[in-house]
Amino acid sequence: MSHAIRVHAYGGPEALRWEPVDLPPPGPGEARIRQVAAGLNFIDVYERTGLYKGQLPTGLGREAAGIVEALGPRVRDVRVGERVAYVYAQPGAYAEQRVLPAERLVRIPDGVSELQAAAVMLKGLTAQMLLRRVHKLGRNDTILVHAAAGGVGTILCQWANALGARVIGVVGSEAKAELAERNGCQHVVVGGRDDLVDRVRQVTRGRGVDVVYDSVGQDTFMASLDCLRRRGLMVSYGNASGPVAPVAPLELARRGSLFLTRPILFDYIATRRELQSAADELFAALQAGSVTVQVGQTFRMQDAAVAHRELEARRTTGSTVLLI
Repeated sequence: MSHAIRVHAYGGPEALRWEPVDLPPPGPGEARIRQVAAGLNFIDVYERTGLYKGQLPTGLGREAAGIVEALGPRVRDVRVGERVAYVYAQPGAYAEQRVLPAERLVRIPDGVSELQAAAVMLKGLTAQMLLRRVHKLGRNDTILVHAAAGGVGTILCQWANALGARVIGVVGSEAKAELAERNGCQHVVVGGRDDLVDRVRQVTRGRGVDVVYDSVGQDTFMASLDCLRRRGLMVSYGNASGPVAPVAPLELARRGSLFLTRPILFDYIATRRELQSAADELFAALQAGSVTVQVGQTFRMQDAAVAHRELEARRTTGSTVLLI
């Protein structure tokens, strides 16, 4: 009998239950994976609390890595025994085994471990989307990255620095400031110590940044807008502090004809070709050393509640991985 984390009612970390589940055999176009590791992300918290609602009971987790155990009919994308990783639109990665469409799996290349792949699929493909698709980052662009010491933030800052951008990172403590500097931030703003807008205007000599990447949401949204240059781009891609309140388009006009977008990764990897292209670029960056996976902490999957508490208390750095 396979086991998985399940949520039967929205709530705190105590809502997570490790329990046996029935796993059907893979059907046409499907593969069964014996999972090795799963990544932890804030979207898991949103789905546990009901900020993002779905049908209950539900699993949690969007990214994982493991070994293909069995195939259904008409599968061409993977083979039994191959190491694979995925990021999937439906939650359920906190599990010993999983059945998924084979076309949503990507092979893990040599030199990349299952632990690294599980830590990087959602976060790394999100960074690829932000830097290469939402805004094709150019050399000498100046960007502002919130949560620069977090899972997406560390990858985003490393990759942006490798692409030649000037990176200003925002973190919550002095210790995290050191981590952000090691990961490609030329300037670091410490929340609660520094005034964000004043510091950004000082660093950019009054011009503002070309792009803001904001995963915090409610607490930082308006200040982020004030950090942009004329016709700059605000990319709001997370709600760590809560969802952003409705904003009047006139606020964008007042600050210099700003652009605003709220991208979702799955709209950028909707087809097999888009997924494979993005994964290829991500794995190439890992193999070249432009991006390194920062697994700050690991937990047993049965202890997912402890991991959630640590994430929500902002006591984690880099990526958090749950191990089978």
